[in-house]
Amino acid sequence: MGYSIYLPSYSIGNDVYNNIPEICAPFGKRIVAVGGKRAIASVKELLLKAVSGSQLEIIDFVWFGGESSYENVEILMKNASVKSADMIFAVGGGKATDTSKCLAVKVNKPVFTIPTIASNCSACTSVSIMYNEDGSFKEPFFFPKPPVHAFIQTSVIINTPKKYMWAGIGDTYAKYFESTVSARGDNLVHYVALGVGMSKMCYEPLLTFGKKALDDQCAGVVSYEFEQAVLAIIVTTAIVSILVTQDHIIDYNTGLAHAVYYALTSFPHIEEGHLHGELVAFGVLLLLLCDKDMDTFEKLYEFNKSVGLPICIEDVEITREDLEDVIEKTVSMKDIEHNPYRITKEMLYSAFEKLQNYKRLSH
Repeated sequence: MGYSIYLPSYSIGNDVYNNIPEICAPFGKRIVAVGGKRAIASVKELLLKAVSGSQLEIIDFVWFGGESSYENVEILMKNASVKSADMIFAVGGGKATDTSKCLAVKVNKPVFTIPTIASNCSACTSVSIMYNEDGSFKEPFFFPKPPVHAFIQTSVIINTPKKYMWAGIGDTYAKYFESTVSARGDNLVHYVALGVGMSKMCYEPLLTFGKKALDDQCAGVVSYEFEQAVLAIIVTTAIVSILVTQDHIIDYNTGLAHAVYYALTSFPHIEEGHLHGELVAFGVLLLLLCDKDMDTFEKLYEFNKSVGLPICIEDVEITREDLEDVIEKTVSMKDIEHNPYRITKEMLYSAFEKLQNYKRLSH
């Protein structure tokens, strides 16, 4: 028995939509762009200009439905433009691109991604995270290959709210800590070992360039540092995810930081008021304390502080009275089942206590 690995193909730069005719031409002529309303509005004229004078034609721009759900995929499958198109352009953030990728698999058409924010790696992964119509998580929908190509135009991403990349940084560096801790001591197959080894690139460039990247986005400057942060969030994390989930298991793709995230989002005010990567970043600090890695904890704590990511329970809007509930929910999550040691309630109480004490001592 052998296996095949398919990795992302992408273009990044200020004017990479100009590459669309050359890269997409072998796949047909008629394009339907499916995505978010704001995302489509931000790139519509740029995409029409990019295909102007080529054999390609964008026949329609279609709203993805607002939720990454199978119900919306079913509606899109019946859309006349989707039916007559040769290829699909997935435009927008994670939910829009996940919906469009799932659609492309179901209708057996090539999909190209046009990410408009740098908050996640959906533009380059071979999975769609699917939700129920009420917004609750349903399941990951895996498929063999990532999109044919991702067009990451930095001049578009620079003009989006800073909060998306800010939260994306937290979710991205979590990939390094969760995969390396969960893989510790395991005899890994080549592709998982490759993914875990590469995961360092989800952390180190962000620690080095993340602060300046966020400052540059505020100033509207597409700098080297900004591009490095975008690449870490959209591309590197996707490559790691593809490699460590090749067997369609979550063992090396999640961990304590995500367990904390799911526990926190069981509180409606946290679910509504905080971004995914922001809460995951908070979870990483607890992961490092449980793992007794104080050197890295101190480094990451200072980084979080410098960019405004959470460093204490007040930042994620929980109180000491909530801790029992948060800890109870955290230890019940599947995300921590594959860990080199059992994560206990006592361990988490101690980690929360250390985090609060550290805040007092460091101020």
